[in-house]
Amino acid sequence: MLEPERILRLEDDAVVFLDQRLLPLEEVDVRCGTAAAVAEAIQTMVVRGAPAIGVAAAYGIALAAAKGEDLAEADRVLRESRPTAVNLAWALDEMRDDPSAEHARRIHADEVERCRRMAGHTAELLSPGTRALTHCNAGGLATGGYGSAVGALLTAWERGLLDHVWVDETRPLLQGARLTAWELETASIPHAVIADSAAASLMAAGEVDCVITGADRIAANGDTANKIGTYSLAVLARHHEIPLYIVAPSTTVDLQTPDGSAIPIEERDSAEITARFAARNPAFDVTPAELIAAIVTESGVHRAPYQQSLAGAVAA
Repeated sequence: MLEPERILRLEDDAVVFLDQRLLPLEEVDVRCGTAAAVAEAIQTMVVRGAPAIGVAAAYGIALAAAKGEDLAEADRVLRESRPTAVNLAWALDEMRDDPSAEHARRIHADEVERCRRMAGHTAELLSPGTRALTHCNAGGLATGGYGSAVGALLTAWERGLLDHVWVDETRPLLQGARLTAWELETASIPHAVIADSAAASLMAAGEVDCVITGADRIAANGDTANKIGTYSLAVLARHHEIPLYIVAPSTTVDLQTPDGSAIPIEERDSAEITARFAARNPAFDVTPAELIAAIVTESGVHRAPYQQSLAGAVAA
């Protein structure tokens, strides 16, 4: 497992990121000397994953404060860098009254600790011999430390509960094939990358016991935005009577968003799909709450009705 400071860290004159666009073939650092540069790193997916984006934004504000930048402008440019992940706005709100480096580093440390706690809660849902399927990357790279969904798989493996992980390659940017597989390989967890479209046949063959993913925003009613393709998995899992578990910190729960229809969905450049033809490239989709067996945060396992259980999680 990568140390949190290897994934992203705040130095005296820069925020430094491990460039996730180049993994697993190259491990290259990107140094950002301004809040605007941090925003660009978020937008271009040098750093990605809702919790890690939040930490990056906090570091961007702390850097701006240390350099005497206009904090209102720094907040604006960071807040506009990616619209779907609510952790970004949460972290910026947290930094308003105390834009210090110490505060930003505490946000980072707290995020890592939240992941460890939710991983333990999720592992309690699994039985020995579990074969899990996961989508996108919700590991240490996406959270700045231990990982949400992948952190849960790591804990389950350490407890002797996990037998195998199916890793959706996650089109179009292959966060599963590039990042999740790399993290699982580093942890020596048995896994295999599959084409996104192979999930249905594996479920039908009885080779999947549960689906575990992270989230970028969870609405008050439990509707959940995650990487495009998660909704498809949820429908498949329901048809095959397989539980879908969403693992995310309370900072991802947005009680101000009543349901999934109010979650902004980022549309990315069509060139990520094709350089020649017209294309649509939504980065996320929304899974309705009724398709989710449980949502796990650091405070525990939450089940429907989510309107009540998630409110308690955020208040805890």
